[in-house]
Amino acid sequence: METVNIKINNIPMTVKKGLTILEAAREAKIEIPTLCYLKEINEIGACRICVVEVKGAKSLVASCVYPVADGMEIFTHTQKVLDARKINLELLLSNHHQDCLACVRNNNCELQKLCLELGVTNSQEFKGEKQNFEIDNSAKHMYRDNNKCILCRRCVAVCSKNQDVSVIGCNDRGFKTHVGCAFEKGLGDTACVSCGQCIVACPTGALSEKDHTDKVWEAISDETKHVIVQPAPSVRVTLGEEFGLPIGTDVTGKLAAVLRRLGFDKVYDTDFAADLTIVEEANELIERIKTGGVLPMITSCSPGWINYMEHFFPEFIPNVSTCKSPQQMFGAIAKTWYAEKNNIDPKDIVVVSVMPCTAKKYEVDREYQNAAGENIPDVDISITTRELARMIKKARISFESLPDEEFDKSLGISTGAATIFGATGGVMEAALRTAVETLTNNKLDKIDFEEVRGLKDIKKASYKIDNLEIRVAVASGLANARKLLELVKSGEEKFNFIEIMACPGGCINGGGQPIQPASVRNFTDIRQKRLDALYNQDKNTKIRRSHENPAVVKIYQEYLEKPGSHKAHEILHTKYKEKSPF
Repeated sequence: METVNIKINNIPMTVKKGLTILEAAREAKIEIPTLCYLKEINEIGACRICVVEVKGAKSLVASCVYPVADGMEIFTHTQKVLDARKINLELLLSNHHQDCLACVRNNNCELQKLCLELGVTNSQEFKGEKQNFEIDNSAKHMYRDNNKCILCRRCVAVCSKNQDVSVIGCNDRGFKTHVGCAFEKGLGDTACVSCGQCIVACPTGALSEKDHTDKVWEAISDETKHVIVQPAPSVRVTLGEEFGLPIGTDVTGKLAAVLRRLGFDKVYDTDFAADLTIVEEANELIERIKTGGVLPMITSCSPGWINYMEHFFPEFIPNVSTCKSPQQMFGAIAKTWYAEKNNIDPKDIVVVSVMPCTAKKYEVDREYQNAAGENIPDVDISITTRELARMIKKARISFESLPDEEFDKSLGISTGAATIFGATGGVMEAALRTAVETLTNNKLDKIDFEEVRGLKDIKKASYKIDNLEIRVAVASGLANARKLLELVKSGEEKFNFIEIMACPGGCINGGGQPIQPASVRNFTDIRQKRLDALYNQDKNTKIRRSHENPAVVKIYQEYLEKPGSHKAHEILHTKYKEKSPF
C-alpha cells in the first residue's frame, strides 16, 4: 500500500495515498463537519462546511474532495476556518424557514447541530428575500418542504445513483434553484417508487414520511375497534437507535412490551406472515420449475421494487411471484381466518403495521389487497419505525428500561427464517430452506445458505438439488436491480430464482428506519451491524424453517387447505399492472 506523510493540526501522520483530507482526519480521530457529503454517493464539495486550511494553498479547500499529498500540512479549526463555516451556515439560514420547534427533525437535524456548535443563532446577518414554497403532499408516503431544503443534493444523488429512479433534480438557476420534479410535477405524479431513501439521506426536515400516528391513536381509543399491531422483522434491530441504544441492538422483547403498553388489543408479529409467505412462495417456485412455468421467478416482498418493476420493467410482471408481501398476508389472515375464529366482523378489525419502509404506506392502498371483501383493506395503517418511536416518546414510556415480553401467540409465532427477511438475501435463504427440503423430501443438515448473505450489490449462487441445478441471484438497491435484470433480458445470465429488495442492504436500511447523520453513515457500516443482529437472532432461534412454524401448519390444516390451494390464492396472492415510466 502506497502511503504519504502529512501533518494534521501539527500532528504527523502516515496515511494511504488517495485518501481525502476528510478521511485522513477521521483516522486522526478528528471529525470535520459536512452537510452535502455522503460517501460514494454525493461527493461534490458544494456546501463548503468541510473547508480546511492547507499550508501554501491560496484559499480554503473542501476536505471531502481534496486528496492528501506527501508533505501536506492541514489545519481543521483555525479561526479562518471556523469563520468561513459560520458564514456559510448563516447564508443557508438566510433562506431557511426556521420553525425548528415544530419540525420532525428537531434534535436530529444536521443543520441544527452545526449551528449550535458554531454559535449561529439566527439569520439576521444576511437579511433579504426569502423563497416560499408550497409543501408537496402529492405522494402517498411522504411530503417535500423545500422551505427547509439546503440544496445539498443528497436526495438527488440517492434517487439517481442508488435507486436508478431519478425523479428529482435541481430546477431553475441561481437564487431560484430548488429541488423538484420535471415540469414542476408533484412527486405523486411521477414514477417515484416510494422507497424513502431520499428521506434517510436528507440532513434536515425538508423530506419526511407522512405521519399517520394520529390515525393509530384514534383507532386505539375507539372501543368499537379491535386493534392489532404487527412489527416487521427488521424493526426489532433498529428501534433501539431511537432511544440511544447501539446500532444493531436486538430489542425484540422490549418491542412486544412497548406495543402492549401503547394500548393495542393484540401484539402479533409480521414474522409469522413472513413464514407464511415463504411457504407459499416456495410452493410457487416448485410449481413453476415442475410445470415449465415462467422463470426466473422474482420475489414480491418489497413494494418499492414492485413499483419500480411496474414502471420500468413491466415485461417482468409474469416473472414476479404473485404472493402478497408479509405485511399484506398478515392483514389478509387477520381479517379472514382470525376474524372468523374469534367471531369478529372484519370491518371492526384495524390492522396496524410497523414497517422499515415508506413504500408500505403506498402498498396498503394497492388494488387486490382486500381478502375479506371490497372496501376492507388487508392492512389499515402502516407506520414507520420512526413513527412508532414518536408514539413511544409521546406516551412517555421508558423504552430502554422495559422488561422483555413475548408476542401474543398464534399470529405471533415465527421462525429464524422469518427474521432474516429484513436483510438482503434473507428472503432467498428462507425460501431455499423450504424449497430444497420440499423438493428432496429430506431434512438438510446445513440450512445456512451463506452464498446469498452479505452486502454485495449483486450475489449469485448455484445449488445442486438431486438432478436439478438451481441458479439464484440477489440484488438490493434498484440501480443494482436494473443491472441484474438487463443481464437476464440479454440472455447473458439465466436464473431460476431472483430476490430483489428496493433499499440497499434490504429492509434494515429502509426509508422508514431511524435516521443516522452523515457523520455516522460515512464511517460506520450501519447496514452490517443491523444485518448481523438479524442473523444472530436466526442462529439462536429454536425453529429455523418456515414450513415448521406450528402456527402456519395449523392455518393450512384448519383453513387454507394446502400451499397454493385455490383458497390460499384468493387470500394470499395478488396481481400487478404496468405503469407509466414518466
